[in-house]
Amino acid sequence: MNTKDVKSVLILLLTAAIWGFAFVAQRVGMQHVGAFTFNGVRFALGSLSLLPVIYFFGRKAKAENTGIQEVINYEKTDLKTTISSGILAGSVLFIAASLQQVGLIYTTAGKAGFITSLYIVLVPILGIFLKQKTHFTTWIGALTSVVGLYLLSINESLSIEFGDLLEIIGAFFWAVHIQLIDRFVKNVDAIKLSCVQFATCSVLSLIVALIFEDVSIVGLSDALIPILYGGIMSAGVAYTLQAIGQKYAKPSHAAIALSMESVFAAIGGALLLDERLPVKGYAGCGLMLLGMLVAQSENFKKNKAQNID
Repeated sequence: MNTKDVKSVLILLLTAAIWGFAFVAQRVGMQHVGAFTFNGVRFALGSLSLLPVIYFFGRKAKAENTGIQEVINYEKTDLKTTISSGILAGSVLFIAASLQQVGLIYTTAGKAGFITSLYIVLVPILGIFLKQKTHFTTWIGALTSVVGLYLLSINESLSIEFGDLLEIIGAFFWAVHIQLIDRFVKNVDAIKLSCVQFATCSVLSLIVALIFEDVSIVGLSDALIPILYGGIMSAGVAYTLQAIGQKYAKPSHAAIALSMESVFAAIGGALLLDERLPVKGYAGCGLMLLGMLVAQSENFKKNKAQNID
């Protein structure tokens, strides 16, 4: 890897660490507020934190003489398209984030992180329905991850815990969300899109919170640090770092770096929440991580071929 690629991977690893430790913040935050209240305020902060980023990148694009075409594309971005795409993506994000947040009430941060990361395997599988080519290594990775999921989540009575089930369903919606984003960013600015989708998710979450949860200033005050971390760090900072890191990193390197989110979630849960898994649980985590890497292995072959060319 060249210097730019190494720096990009390190930036993406930092992104994965921020996202991984966010699972800890999400669990701690719900000791004081409801799941929908947490998400509502968190994503509102996330949306607001991206406004200065949008302003900064806008000014930077206009100032760079070498990026004339990017400036033209930036200025011609259709606001209507951005808003409509953001609302659709934000609605799916609301479902995925809600399932994840409620699931964290009944499972650990480490398990939630690994199960959520199944989207890495599910994304190419869903791509079949969009006529995207799926390599056989994806199926091998999927099978390996399923075996790992069995060891991680199925207990002695051959039943799955409620929280783990919610996280599995949530992983499907995270995969749908990523497919939507992949399609939308071809037409609109990615950070603007994130800002709108965060705002949409926030509004939907707050509506549910006001109907079903007891929203109080005291609870929000007690959960302030986890909410700030989840909103500003996990959304504003991490999404900005992701945009910067993926600019120069190879797709396969980026995918593997970001998949480490699950490992950081497990580390955070162990260090900060004293979460422990049985031996078969750790074996399951290892198999799931292996499955994610196998599912991305075809990208390495493509990168090698490109380097030879």
